[in-house]
Amino acid sequence: MLGLGIGEIVVILAIVVLFFGAKRIPEIARGMGEGIRNFKGGLKEGDPPPKDRLEDGNGESRERDDDPR
Repeated sequence: MLGLGIGEIVVILAIVVLFFGAKRIPEIARGMGEGIRNFKGGLKEGDPPPKDRLEDGNGESRERDDDPR
């Protein structure tokens, strides 16, 4: 597992407990899990299809020009 032994994992966990406190660790883990879940969901959705209309900075939209000569 990433080249970490049991000793290194115990030291890392001890530092995390000292730094954040035992009460905040579940909250942090929950937030990290939710972030990973949202990231994976975003990857599954893919890129949205391109829009046929473009908006300029004034909030007005115009047709997209596929041949910009």
